[in-house]
Formats: sequence, C-alpha cells, structure tokens
Amino acid sequence: MNTSSIVQKLWNYCNVLRDDGMSYGDYVEQLTYLLFLKMADERTRAPYKQKSPVPETYGWPSLIRKDGDELFDHYRHTLGALGNQTGLLGLIFNNSQNKSNSAHRWSSAYGRSLRQGSSHSSGSSLI
Repeated sequence: MNTSSIVQKLWNYCNVLRDDGMSYGDYVEQLTYLLFLKMADERTRAPYKQKSPVPETYGWPSLIRKDGDELFDHYRHTLGALGNQTGLLGLIFNNSQNKSNSAHRWSSAYGRSLRQGSSHSSGSSLI
C-alpha cells in the first residue's frame, strides 16, 4: 500500500466519522487509540517479540473477532478499562471514550479494516 492510498483510506474513515457528528479532534483521537492497539499487537510479533502492555482481553485480537454492535460495545469497554489501568497505559487512555454515536457507522468505518489488517502481513489496511 502506497502513501497516497493510506492517506485516502484515512480520509474515508474521517468522512464517515464526521458524518456521525465527530469533530476533527475526535476522529483523530479515535484513530490514535486504534493505531496504538494495533501497534502494541504488532510489537508482540517477530522481529520484536515483546510482551504487549495491553491486557489480552482488550488487545487488538479481541477487536478483530467482533463485528457490528458487539465490536462497538467491546471498543467502548476497552477504552474505559484501559483508562483504568495503572502506569503509562492508564495515562494514554485516561478519560478515553468512543465519541461515535452510531454503532453502524463506527463498524462500517472500522470493522472491515480491523479484520483485513489482522493478517500480520505487510498489511492491506491502514489499521
């Protein structure tokens, strides 16, 4: 995936979220949380093989196994739970919340991409 297609995909996500009433700051925040979770998972694989700072219950694999309302609810609970953690993880996710009002729009913006990006290959998705 080249830089141009990554930027286009990112703007497509942002357009869906903006249509849900989110401000620029809100959708950048949501993408940042998702990218953090994705990168924490990527760092558990070769060549890094590091322990994830994210509890397994709330890690990236827990998101990609869900869809629709279940994904929306799990993401909301994930943000709350990670915000209650101690240390750096708790600081990063402190007071975090899903700013989307629509499970359908949120899932349509992210759901398919979460699963496509789960192959741990060179990556066919932004996240």
